[in-house]
Amino acid sequence: MKRIRRRIRFFGRVQGVGFRYTMYHAAQSFGVTGWVRNCYDGSVEAELEGIEPDIDSVIMEVEGARFVHIENLEVRDIPPQDSRSFEITD
Repeated sequence: MKRIRRRIRFFGRVQGVGFRYTMYHAAQSFGVTGWVRNCYDGSVEAELEGIEPDIDSVIMEVEGARFVHIENLEVRDIPPQDSRSFEITD
């Protein structure tokens, strides 16, 4: 399957609830690379790179996390960058 990269912005109760760490561990589990960070407006932004089913699995795992409540998300496909790891950034 073809690798893709998506930039996703998550809105709702997504900061202060373990969102980034849940995404980090899910990305590790599914072999997805990229990064995740908190934004100043209270949202969380991420870039996820991998095959589409694995990216979807990471998002579903985060959505099912305790205390996380995603009200809306913005998704944009961007060119893959051949990243090798997944990081929590500032």
